[in-house]
Amino acid sequence: MGIWRVDCAVLTNGTRVLSERAVTKAFGGKRGGAHWLRKKTGGKGSRFPVYLSASNIRRFIDAELEHSLSNPIRYQHGKGGAIGHGIEATLLPKICGVFLSMRDAGMVFPSQAHIVHQADILMRGLAELGIIALIDEATGYQEVRDRAALQAILDKYLTHEKAKWAKTFPDDFYKKLFKLKGWPYNSIKRPSVIGHYTNDFVYDRLAPGILNKLKELNPKVEKGYRKDKHHQSFTGDYGLPELKLHLDKVMTLMDAAGTDFKLFKALMQKALPKQGDSPLLDFDENK
Repeated sequence: MGIWRVDCAVLTNGTRVLSERAVTKAFGGKRGGAHWLRKKTGGKGSRFPVYLSASNIRRFIDAELEHSLSNPIRYQHGKGGAIGHGIEATLLPKICGVFLSMRDAGMVFPSQAHIVHQADILMRGLAELGIIALIDEATGYQEVRDRAALQAILDKYLTHEKAKWAKTFPDDFYKKLFKLKGWPYNSIKRPSVIGHYTNDFVYDRLAPGILNKLKELNPKVEKGYRKDKHHQSFTGDYGLPELKLHLDKVMTLMDAAGTDFKLFKALMQKALPKQGDSPLLDFDENK
């Protein structure tokens, strides 16, 4: 069984959305001549996704599903982003059910056999995931699972043993940051807000829970400063390489923004969103 990748998003109102184009691709649907003719003439099925637009399918689509499919969810990818088209995630099992009902009724065309096969595999997978989710929620194991997953991430990135100090943040990181803020560069005296920016643009966007764990491993002393640098808590085999790779990405976005700090923050939010924030997903239907 292959692995399917279906783009998804959670809207600001909590609605879970699947990219209409990605779902079409998952079912193996292709826009043939008959579908384009229906689109052009406004014929029956013209408002449905291509994989559901054939005439022998429509009798298996109830009124509620028909209404939802005929009115795809339009949503914007972040501020000023392109408009995407999607379907509510809860419709996916219902769509699979349409094809399975066709199969049971013996009304599947040979050209549709691969779609029915995909629907059968997907429905089985959803059923398995569904029962696991129900049990996890009922027993409270979901929270345990989430904590275990978070701890596994932290164990890869961080260690309780402090490494000897070594230059990790290149001077260019600070030079580019000063340039974005319009400040004259000073390698000795840096505004205190630089620490905030470093937490925001680096540690808080590297992986879930990293910044909070660093504050725990490297707490402030009574005089208000930290004895060590946060990067001294990173593992040498994984954490430090990932940190340096992240810094390279941040500096690339700094170069792209030039001297526009607001543009830089917008680029960061799209390319390297904070853990827990909603990323500005790229579901451009024209790509």
